[in-house]
Amino acid sequence: MVTRSKKDTCEVFFINQKKVDAVRKVMQTDGVIKKLAQTFKVLGDPTRTQILYAIAQDELCVCDLACLLGKTQSAVSHQLRVLRNLDLVKYRKEGKIAYYSLNDIHIRNLFAEGLEHVKNP
Repeated sequence: MVTRSKKDTCEVFFINQKKVDAVRKVMQTDGVIKKLAQTFKVLGDPTRTQILYAIAQDELCVCDLACLLGKTQSAVSHQLRVLRNLDLVKYRKEGKIAYYSLNDIHIRNLFAEGLEHVKNP
């Protein structure tokens, strides 16, 4: 149970309507917020985070990732499907091999910022 001191909560009830209205104007839709929350939830899995880190370094196929992470190809494929469904990764086919990479620079930046935050708090 968390005990709160009076220092970390308001001691009076007061709404600054001007601030509330200003923030309300720029609030994202429920759909956007839900997708963002799902993205962070997906990033909460260590295996998926390892996959993202690996393919941020270079594009890799399922076999490469399975070898690197010590996982089965089936397990890696499942995690890649989850990442693909949220548009975090993409793939390109070269013959019979699918190479995975981060979907765009936004994912790379999100990942880099999160890594920086945990390495240098």
